[in-house]
Amino acid sequence: MNISKLFDPISRHEFLEYYLKGTPLVAHGFKGIDILAARPMLNSLEGLIASWPSTVNAYQDGTADEVNSITVSAKEASNLFSQKKSGLYFDDPNRFDPLIEQMLQELRIDLGLSNLTYARSLIYVIAKGKGTAAHFDQNINFVIQVTGSKKWWIATNKSVKNPLVRHTLGHPVDPELESYSGIFPESMPEDATEYILKPGSVLFLPRGCWHKTEALSDAISLNFTYSAPSWLDLISAAIRSRLVHSEAWRETADFVNDPELAPHAVDKFDQLLSELALDAATWKASDILSATESPTSES
Repeated sequence: MNISKLFDPISRHEFLEYYLKGTPLVAHGFKGIDILAARPMLNSLEGLIASWPSTVNAYQDGTADEVNSITVSAKEASNLFSQKKSGLYFDDPNRFDPLIEQMLQELRIDLGLSNLTYARSLIYVIAKGKGTAAHFDQNINFVIQVTGSKKWWIATNKSVKNPLVRHTLGHPVDPELESYSGIFPESMPEDATEYILKPGSVLFLPRGCWHKTEALSDAISLNFTYSAPSWLDLISAAIRSRLVHSEAWRETADFVNDPELAPHAVDKFDQLLSELALDAATWKASDILSATESPTSES
């Protein structure tokens, strides 16, 4: 399953224009929807519960989001949905369905993402009138609406670009995220664009976009998410893989909090950093990428 087939008649080249601009894209009429909807895990909640061999995540009262969810058995999840209309999400159905696994990996390859990418799939089951609270994710997200209809509100994130962690409105901000972000809004931005997904609709949701949802009927969707490494992640991995061979860098960072000996620790660290600066001046991107990526990634 490549990009062109998922968003047909939109070509991969046209899709990449949206991707590079960080602009959401919705297409309708995915031709593979009938095949997906016939899978035991996707044809109904009853079929999903009957075939699901693992635990399930359920939204608790309050914020409808994974930040406020519990892990329960499949039977408990079914009861929570029927009695309290709790939103449910099922982690990594690709573990149990080879078609979902194939789609997950083929999309990653077609996007040209790093081999270090964490590729994940999820199935969401949301009751009519319920949804997911306003938040943004650090990952690249594709949504296929399998059954039912769901409304999405999506807005540009004006507080932070390229976040490395997710955040849900009304909840504590990750300390590192707070260090490089602006002030977050108190509610979903008013300039959000509305989209309605029906069976066969496909959504590309760029990382970092604010979004929230509401099911217009009981709805099942299949999500593919990709937490791809940033340039920061790649250089961090490269530095460690290079310096781990140095016995000097592997030494214990002694006395950094000793009032008397801390100056000696600082001098030693400065020496190591000076040597690293000389070495880093000779590094090339192709050398770093060759340590993690396949040769075809350079073509």
